[in-house]
Amino acid sequence: MDVPALDIAFSEQERRIIMERIDDCLSRGALSQGRYVQELEERFARYVGVTHAIAVNSGTSAIEAVMRVLEVKGQEVLVPANTFIATASSVLFAGGHVRLVDIDPRTFSVSLAEIKKQATSRTRGVIIVHIGGIVTPEIEEIRQWCDEQGLWLFEDAAHAHGSRMAGKGAGAFGIAGSYSFFATKIITSGEGGIIVTNDHSMAEKLRMFRNHGKPQPWETYHTSLGNNYRMSDITATIALTQFERLDAIIEQREAIANRYTSFFTKNLPDFEIVMPQDRCSWYKYIVIVPLDVDSSDLKDRLKEKGVSLQGEVYATPLHRQPIAASLQFSGEYPLADDYCRRHICLPIYPNLTDQQIDYVLAVFLSVVAELRGQQ
Repeated sequence: MDVPALDIAFSEQERRIIMERIDDCLSRGALSQGRYVQELEERFARYVGVTHAIAVNSGTSAIEAVMRVLEVKGQEVLVPANTFIATASSVLFAGGHVRLVDIDPRTFSVSLAEIKKQATSRTRGVIIVHIGGIVTPEIEEIRQWCDEQGLWLFEDAAHAHGSRMAGKGAGAFGIAGSYSFFATKIITSGEGGIIVTNDHSMAEKLRMFRNHGKPQPWETYHTSLGNNYRMSDITATIALTQFERLDAIIEQREAIANRYTSFFTKNLPDFEIVMPQDRCSWYKYIVIVPLDVDSSDLKDRLKEKGVSLQGEVYATPLHRQPIAASLQFSGEYPLADDYCRRHICLPIYPNLTDQQIDYVLAVFLSVVAELRGQQ
């Protein structure tokens, strides 16, 4: 049996709704920003629990747009050592300076203690990333500390559609948050992203920035510098249709996660699971491999038996990337080094069948036994 790392699938009903909505766009000649973008923004904002949502053409564009509106040029921004490079590159493209923060192994994000350790007199803001869809239980404490220090807090919620902490949606704690609709994400439109915020002034600036600095979308009147970060209505039809199934998708992923957790608790309790403390999107099911098992060997053996693991979050932290030296990502981040190297992510997606899950777990147990038997 083959179990792929990822299976991106749209149901027959979803495809029908998407095609009907695309046909509506084509019949009206409405291809750029339009009614479906607006509907997506309004419904997504209500779902997260914020007053504004601004759709853009990618999750990366979402972060960079916020960094430019926050005017980070020349300023120091704290960024997790463990994140996708877009989190940091968006700061750099906006002219800011990145200072890395080591991770919290309980969440693979950052802790307040590590943030305090890295903050300097030059720090102007903090970016927190909800790795795997897990919102750190310290998020409110981090926000309060940032407020006390006069720092802004931004949430990269690319993994965290539908995730919550204490009744509050991911992205609603800081000055703004961003989501990605890339092909691998919880819900997708192929490409695309969305920014959420309760700050009216920021929302207005973001709407102008995504459309070449124009206060009114269809007027050639520019009051600030901007760019073309718009989401098309065609893209929005897909994102909106996926969004309408978000809760159902999370329920399916959670059911798979529960099966995995029961398995590890019973059979391999020394394999540590990175567990959320509240509602989670389960974008990834993160397992920390004990020291007596080589994670690379484990992945290779599983693949030989047809089980492909999902991409890690992340295998190579920012300060170990080949480009790190040229970006001046200096410093030692031992927790990121250790846990990025030792974790794996099991397949988790709605189309994973019970038979595939059974196979993954049976093969996993046998491979671990083989590896330990060779010692």
